[in-house]
Amino acid sequence: MNQNRHADNILQDHFQKSTRAIVLLGARQVGKTTLLKRLFPDAQYYLMDNEAQQALFERYDISYYKSAISHLGTEMLILDEVQLLSNPGRAIKILFDQIPGMNIIATGSSTLHIKNKIAESMAGRKIEYHLFPLTLSEILVQRGIEQALGYKLLNNITHNKLYPEKAHTYDLRGILLDILTYGQYPYLIENPRDTDYLENLVSDSIFRDIVELHLVENRADAVRLLKLLAYQIGNLINYSELANKLSIDVRTVRRYIEIFEQSFIIFRLYPFTSNRRGEIGKAPKIYFYDVGVRNAIVEDFSDPLLRRDFGALFENFIISEVLKSNSYKRAGYNLSYWRTKAGTEVDLVLHNAHEVIGCEVKTTKGRISRAFTNRFPKAKTRLITMDNFW
Repeated sequence: MNQNRHADNILQDHFQKSTRAIVLLGARQVGKTTLLKRLFPDAQYYLMDNEAQQALFERYDISYYKSAISHLGTEMLILDEVQLLSNPGRAIKILFDQIPGMNIIATGSSTLHIKNKIAESMAGRKIEYHLFPLTLSEILVQRGIEQALGYKLLNNITHNKLYPEKAHTYDLRGILLDILTYGQYPYLIENPRDTDYLENLVSDSIFRDIVELHLVENRADAVRLLKLLAYQIGNLINYSELANKLSIDVRTVRRYIEIFEQSFIIFRLYPFTSNRRGEIGKAPKIYFYDVGVRNAIVEDFSDPLLRRDFGALFENFIISEVLKSNSYKRAGYNLSYWRTKAGTEVDLVLHNAHEVIGCEVKTTKGRISRAFTNRFPKAKTRLITMDNFW
């Protein structure tokens, strides 16, 4: 099976251009280990989930490190799930500084723990890359439907090629409805529609690091909060309202949301503003990196076309696809939303130093807010629907 990913060339080219270590971040089971073993089959591989291997690297002693790795003659070292080390940055720094010429890759599924422990010790020694659940392009290539990976949605938006009712030689609508139900985790390519997998992913893997790293005091409260967020995708988040519903402190709500975000479960979209009075201030919207995970959290895998949250699911899919493509392509856009206090909004705003593109996401039809075009007359506008996005 073709397992090509957008990150392949980025990672393969890295050590041709840089000696710095790679830190590959992403949720559990998005395919980090599979990708690295495929790209670097001769690398020496250590899993911090393994007690003996974790104990070795917890020594923070170069003599122990050298005794384990130097005799194999490899120039590539992969440390998997380094967030499980008490001080991952220290371990990588020792290896980087004391074994010249060694190419080092570390993976992790919780940036909160990694960044806190790596930031200072790894300054100037690392470059971070992200691996996400599959993009639609990766799904089509891995299923043999399309031949080459691309960034069609992002390119259609930026080059104004959102033409309705394009002809496809495959059932794009059926594939999309499957994605809106079951999501885009790699396991589902060969095991489609496996709801047991998604439910276990949520109950075991997703909370595994959060619990193991002692990031939450009350798992039940964290689960209840995540479920509330799952019911509010695409809506403005009111921290105080969430705290009242759960009878917990606002600071705890904010911290748990930060943990969910740093564990690659959710991401926040902040408002695009010119600081005028009529525009919303700092309240974010929350989306999930994967709608299948979101559906598992709310325990609903029913037909999207029959669901009240159909529009929200499609909006989440489009915005997460743009986020992934923007990251892999290194396109350099900031992603925001725009909303006035009167409730007029634009779902997604792509912006950089040179342009602003306002995108309205609708399942079938709609139009861009006139208030947005009046406020930002130089902005480009796009309407993204199920009929024109691909």
